[in-house]
Amino acid sequence: MSASHPHQALLQHVLEQAVAGGGGPGIVAELQADSAHAWFGTAGVADLTTGRPRGPGEHFRIGSFTKAFVGTVVLQAAAEGRLALTDTVARWLPGVVEEHLGGDGTRIMIKQLLNHTSGLPDALPGQEPPSPEEPGKRFIYSKVNYTLAGMVVEGATGATLAEEIERRIARPLGLTGTYLPGADNTIREPHARHYSKSDEAGGPVEVHDVTGADLSWAGAAGGMVSTTSDLHRFLRALLRGLLLAPAQQREMFTTVPTEGADWVPDTAYGLGVYSQRLPCGVTLWGGGGYIQGSVTYAMGDRDGNDTLVSNLNGDWNDFLATFTDLYQAHFRP
Repeated sequence: MSASHPHQALLQHVLEQAVAGGGGPGIVAELQADSAHAWFGTAGVADLTTGRPRGPGEHFRIGSFTKAFVGTVVLQAAAEGRLALTDTVARWLPGVVEEHLGGDGTRIMIKQLLNHTSGLPDALPGQEPPSPEEPGKRFIYSKVNYTLAGMVVEGATGATLAEEIERRIARPLGLTGTYLPGADNTIREPHARHYSKSDEAGGPVEVHDVTGADLSWAGAAGGMVSTTSDLHRFLRALLRGLLLAPAQQREMFTTVPTEGADWVPDTAYGLGVYSQRLPCGVTLWGGGGYIQGSVTYAMGDRDGNDTLVSNLNGDWNDFLATFTDLYQAHFRP
């Protein structure tokens, strides 16, 4: 922890409050602003049985921040001419939307999958999804969109999504702790244990360890594993335009409004990333991820010069309030 960081005490206080009174097992946060103001903080535990504290270098499930990686891969493939954002889903996945989702894949564009305006509703595995709406009318946050986008990537490239993420992003950036697991549900060491108060269908249960749970269904919508330092490297490269050509960079950061969608307040959604306006008036860019046992946030200024990444290894904390307080503590004017 850098003693020179001007917000150190306030940031640490937010972390302590996040786990106080059983609010969560443990939390880590890493800030990268400049060499003088790099900071890593932690509170609570990585393991409720042993009491081992959380620490740097841990691997954790990043949930829906996976979408930023998938959006990047799709846009890179578009820049190479392997696909077009205006291609219909039916071109790449004929009959899939019709047979499994009750929609019309000939009317949904790939871009509408990425910015959640496809009209396809959200659903957990085993749930019957609601009826689709007309594409392009409004933002509906849906894991289904990115499940389809991952399938399109595999059809357009001839490789698995995990291979494309590794080849296009993880390997070039040196993200040695970042990967999309397949059927193997183990998380690379070191890692915090992941704890949940929800069962697989989202129902309330007692706190239990879900570190080895089968979350392969999340896939392109939220299945990746990473570390705080890797997420910094990825987010900073993305915000600085180092991963996408200018045309695709503009596409990624062109947003649609999310009001009225029962989603994260004060946000606008791009192609796998979103902007969020804090109560103090500062707007940040990046994304968050919630998956059983783990909640992650990775946001920074638009130029990628000041980024903050945080992870909770439990899913019952009021995480939106926690992360809002944490980001306000650093980014407020």
